[in-house]
Amino acid sequence: MITIPEMLARNARLYPDDCALVEIKPSQKYRREITWKEFDSQANRMANALLATGIGKDDRIILWMMNSINWLIAYFGILRTGAWVVPLNFRFTSQDFIYCAGISEASTAIVGEEFLGKVDAARPQLKEIKRYIAIPDKAPDYMSNYKDFIARASDKEPRVQLRDEESCSLYFTSGTTGQPKPILLTHNNLKSAAITEWAHHHQTREDNFILIPPLYHTGSKMHWFGSLIVGGRATLLNEVSPRNILETVDKERGTIVWLLVPWVHDILVALERGELNRADYNLDSWRLMHIGAQPVPPSLVKQWKRVFPDMQYDTNYGLSESTGPGCVHLGIENEHKVGAIGKAGFNWEARIVDEKGVPLGRGHIGELVVKGDGVMKEYYKNPEKTAECLKDGWLYTGDMATMDEDGFIFLVERKKDVIITGGENIFPVEVEDCLHNHQCIYDVAVIGIPDERLGEIAVAIIDLKPGKALSEADVIEYCKSNLARHKVPRKVIFDKVPRNPTGKIEKPKLRQQYSRK
Repeated sequence: MITIPEMLARNARLYPDDCALVEIKPSQKYRREITWKEFDSQANRMANALLATGIGKDDRIILWMMNSINWLIAYFGILRTGAWVVPLNFRFTSQDFIYCAGISEASTAIVGEEFLGKVDAARPQLKEIKRYIAIPDKAPDYMSNYKDFIARASDKEPRVQLRDEESCSLYFTSGTTGQPKPILLTHNNLKSAAITEWAHHHQTREDNFILIPPLYHTGSKMHWFGSLIVGGRATLLNEVSPRNILETVDKERGTIVWLLVPWVHDILVALERGELNRADYNLDSWRLMHIGAQPVPPSLVKQWKRVFPDMQYDTNYGLSESTGPGCVHLGIENEHKVGAIGKAGFNWEARIVDEKGVPLGRGHIGELVVKGDGVMKEYYKNPEKTAECLKDGWLYTGDMATMDEDGFIFLVERKKDVIITGGENIFPVEVEDCLHNHQCIYDVAVIGIPDERLGEIAVAIIDLKPGKALSEADVIEYCKSNLARHKVPRKVIFDKVPRNPTGKIEKPKLRQQYSRK
């Protein structure tokens, strides 16, 4: 089976004049599209330009840009050199950049306009990086201009043989649990993500994947890899709002959209409040909406299906350590099991184990472990953490889960997020699911904070829907009617719920903020 860069080359041969990528910025009335042949040629130019500077196998190249066609051109170009691509988070600071550059020992950085200031501030501490390539025309003198850099390079495929087992990308976790961890992936890891996704969602050349989440993450990009296999295009929507999402599906005839929980919330609220009218948009082409990256409230999915009853739905579970989504998935045929994350994905195995790694029976809570071709090579430069998470080919996810009598897996909580109050375990996801059912609540996070008597108490941070009102007593009374007594939050705080760019609740930030109060 060919590698991801070779899939692009094959599409350029088979469908040279078909549209491959579209990029949209609604506020600027900007739309750009390129064919498979143009995509392939530009990636080759990037690869050959890098090779001409001395870049070779196992060199590291930082990619710090906002979503764009140029991001994907650079990504595929770097892969074709045999070097490692090191994508960086939009939210990283100059200090994060210094940290990631130091860990990766990158020699080159490709930088978007939004990050020039951060790079400039960090540069005195980055002696290892010898070359900076800037996407905008106007950039500091020490940076090469992207257009000039690739202008004279050949558009022929470079003669670099890529092997499945070779390392090719270094992804840094989003950092919700502390300092970002570097995750080393191979060409086989990327390929396995594409195969699994295609097996789950049956993409064809006619599909148009509306690609919204950040490309630096292993999430939606790896979902689109399922379309890459068959020559299905992607549309990059760079400005997220309910209106922009619906307009893009309408105008571009989008067929698959991978959304984060907050965006689903926003679309439903906008429709409920009459800010958008579904009848104004032709959404007949939209065949599949799927969600991943964080626990999905069943009430949210049920509400979505009431509004879009004929649309397929799927939940996907994954980690950067498993090369993104798909190691466990619900399946479009299993909507009756909404609330579960599903069963082991195509070419994957999954188990629930105890603290000694012994498989547990149905209905018992333990740690979810998975095994498959997508399991990362290692935590780079961290053999202790690697040994802790990789055992006999199994990836220990750190997620507590249980399996029902039909073999469907239900997430319970992250190990570190379980609240122990007076000796009783509280799983925040269960309390959050309960509160999500309340018609006045937009978003919710439940955390544990220290308590002198009970060790920890559960605290609910609640973001209300616009125009709605609740008191702390209202929330506690609602929980008492729907939860066991020990699971009822002892405190309620009305505030925004912080989520990172991939939709995960930033619970360490909340614990730090509210433990002091």
